[in-house]
Amino acid sequence: MSLPASVKIREVGPRDGFQNEPEVIGTADKVRLVDLLARTGVPRLEVTSFVRADVIPQLADGVEVLSRMDVPDEVDVTVLVPNERGFDNALALRDRFQEVNCFLSASESHNKANVNRSIEESLRGLERVIGRAVAEGLRAEGVISVAFGCPYEGHVPPERVFAIAERLIAAGAAEIAFGDTTGMANPVQVRSFFSDAREALGDDVELTAHFHNTRGQGLANVYAALEAGCASFESSFGELGGCPVPAGATGNIATEDLVSMLHEMGIATGIDLGLLLEAARAARDVLGRPLGSHTLVAGPVDWHDAHA
Repeated sequence: MSLPASVKIREVGPRDGFQNEPEVIGTADKVRLVDLLARTGVPRLEVTSFVRADVIPQLADGVEVLSRMDVPDEVDVTVLVPNERGFDNALALRDRFQEVNCFLSASESHNKANVNRSIEESLRGLERVIGRAVAEGLRAEGVISVAFGCPYEGHVPPERVFAIAERLIAAGAAEIAFGDTTGMANPVQVRSFFSDAREALGDDVELTAHFHNTRGQGLANVYAALEAGCASFESSFGELGGCPVPAGATGNIATEDLVSMLHEMGIATGIDLGLLLEAARAARDVLGRPLGSHTLVAGPVDWHDAHA
């Protein structure tokens, strides 16, 4: 099976990564890290969310970060909006971002624990948000959490996930991201899932994989998704982040580990791994502790110019 020649990566560390970190990260540090990431060649960068400050205090300064950041025009900035109130707040900075992410869970239990709504309640609200976003000229992504398994309910039928995706696409979402939110997926499951997703959802929507490394299978799942034709991924520099519910569901795959593997496989990303590692080192210094990224510890593969 042939693999994609190139992939697109959305760096989600400044939002998905930071929101789950116990240390308070200063606004100036956030702005500096966003600016570093924006110069790595990453095409898409999720900067913050418009969730209530009392729910995610770490991102309470999102408006200030968006206002102060210096991101090149070629980088598409993404913000997360949970509902219409969040979207209303985001519109005050409409000129600072190009994409919105809207999220819900594929299981009732996780959706209730995460946003205190039923799936249907979330869907109805997000359909309105997506419609309004498209009318504003924004690109909309629907993110479906626990798409590969729920820590509360176990197996999540793919048909349910695809039905949710179809609603989001009908509302105007150009991209659907499937989240392995608590690291329950395995490569055989992932390969089958993305093959079935493409067949169910058609060729017009971008399908994105969002894997966590909770149980060490993140990059194996990336490879399986690649085999199924997936060419869009979300990841977090330094392997920052995770999921607030339940406890222990930590660790997005590290962007530098993803980029290193893809480049060694001959798959283009457009990202400068050296600059990405500089950003990850800066995050490590800000947090004052070791991070989970393997490439940050080991460094890039050195072939001693054997490929020259």
